[in-house]
Amino acid sequence: MQPHRLFKASLIALAISACSPAQPPQQTDIETEQAVQTESQRLAEFFQQSYDEDLSRSPMTQSYRGLKWDYDKWDDVSEQAAEQSAAIRQKRLATAAQFDQSKLSEQEKLSLALYKVDLERRVANDQFRHHSYIMDQFSAWHTQVPSFLINIHSIGDSADAQAYIARLKGIKPLFEQVVEQLKIREKLGVFPPKWSYEQMLVASQNVISGAPFDSSDVASTLWEDFNNKVAKLELPAQEKQALLDNARAALIEQVKPAYEALIQELSHQRDLSPEGDGVWRLPDGDKWYANRLAWFTTTDLNAEQIHQLGLDNVARIHQQMRQIMQKVGFAGSLQDFFAFMRNDAQFYYPNTDEGREQYLSEAKALIDTMRMQLPSYFGLLPKADMIVKRVEAFREKSAGKAFYQSPANDGTRPGIYYANLYNMADMPIYQMEALAYHEGIPGHHMQRAITQELDGIPEFQKYASFTAYTEGWGLYTEELAKDMGFYQDPYSDFGRLAMELWRACRLVVDTGIHSKKWSREQAIQYLLDNTPNSQGDSTKAIERYIAMPGQATAYMVGKLKIMELRQYAMDELGEQFDFRGFHDEVLRHGPLPLNLLQSKIQQWVVGQKSLN
Repeated sequence: MQPHRLFKASLIALAISACSPAQPPQQTDIETEQAVQTESQRLAEFFQQSYDEDLSRSPMTQSYRGLKWDYDKWDDVSEQAAEQSAAIRQKRLATAAQFDQSKLSEQEKLSLALYKVDLERRVANDQFRHHSYIMDQFSAWHTQVPSFLINIHSIGDSADAQAYIARLKGIKPLFEQVVEQLKIREKLGVFPPKWSYEQMLVASQNVISGAPFDSSDVASTLWEDFNNKVAKLELPAQEKQALLDNARAALIEQVKPAYEALIQELSHQRDLSPEGDGVWRLPDGDKWYANRLAWFTTTDLNAEQIHQLGLDNVARIHQQMRQIMQKVGFAGSLQDFFAFMRNDAQFYYPNTDEGREQYLSEAKALIDTMRMQLPSYFGLLPKADMIVKRVEAFREKSAGKAFYQSPANDGTRPGIYYANLYNMADMPIYQMEALAYHEGIPGHHMQRAITQELDGIPEFQKYASFTAYTEGWGLYTEELAKDMGFYQDPYSDFGRLAMELWRACRLVVDTGIHSKKWSREQAIQYLLDNTPNSQGDSTKAIERYIAMPGQATAYMVGKLKIMELRQYAMDELGEQFDFRGFHDEVLRHGPLPLNLLQSKIQQWVVGQKSLN
């Protein structure tokens, strides 16, 4: 295998999250604790208090973790709540600096380093918090709310149903906060691109279309969901009917006006949005983009360096694709081969319900086959189950191609690999293997489920969000599957390369849009010229990169680093190298910024050498 060289750069880091006692935790102050505690005990308590406080302030995170403390509430997205969060971060950063590292274990030092760097990054973000789009066409409150209720808010009894109704009633005050944030951004001149508003407006209208919002015979998404969940409860018919009546009233009296007010504000701002697509059009957009690249890649690479890294890897992958062209006996240019792969019917399931079921069935079979090979390459294996699911109809038109949702920490909800089957022309069969491995096993499900199940690390560390690590791992596992003997069909191997090429092109187009002032159309054309992906796939991707500046660069940067570290370990250890040991070392600390990942692998190599 040719080693993937990335770069030597100083690296920075990201994120923290929130947690999980059986009842809402009682808050205490670390400064009031008894002096007789050891430094390790003080640190552990500080971590737990921070985690508990974050969790208590986020009802939605509680639900994602399988907890029902504030099961009837939404998160607070008001300006006051944002200011409180910023103040909490500043206080925690000062406290974290007071611990004596000489009295801590190596694991505790690592956890403290992660905690500090996360806070430092978040403090740096606070000055740009209004630069992020509170609403965009890709994934924002208008679709997040119904998706959350459908997929996260389970109903096991009457109390859960009442909480669901309370959340329906709470959509109106939540959206009032969202509109408040939109108005703040309007004053600052921060708008998503003009073309994105139509998609937001259509998706918002979709949520309040159908019964009971109108006289349609077809139930709206939320009404259908609530009916289906209540129907499964073992309750008297009269009690079920009362729940349905209350939900109907909440939908008509609260949800519909909430969406109508949001639609009105979006319609107003659509006419104000300036021309252009990248964040360069925003005040201090260049500084905001530099912040985003640092956040997502956990490196100090600038836009120009990332752009060139993309161009270099596009050229490398194109050459590997030409070798597959020769293997299958295709005569013509690489662009001719792209057109063949893009347009030939043999590479697509029918754009019908039967075709979609066929895709889901095959994706499940691929993952089941992969499961059997895992013990040869991994010592750590997840306990949580994983399922494959189609993206729901109400959000599939604007949602991404595929994505993963982590399992509930208590085991009540499996991990979910979502496949977007809105248009089967965007989901070629030859990419199915790589996509299943990336989103499912051994990709995101392996990494995220294992992290949640780790013992011996603070809870916040399990939910840290280092995108280059997480998405780099997903992309790494696509190539790992080839090392494991998969992609026997050369067209599937082409699909693997096509997906890696897609991530290399992301480096080019993301920096092109946000730093070099490329237009949406120019970026779409670059993907069409350099990948086999369809017009629809390319368009949706570019619109996503516009909505989430910098995020798309993390995949390839992270993957190249993991491959570089694996090659380093192979070179240093020779026959002593073991895939299981390497993978377990990558996974056993939870998500890490890339510099700390490199340090842990170097330490692991030294340890392995000492065993010889």
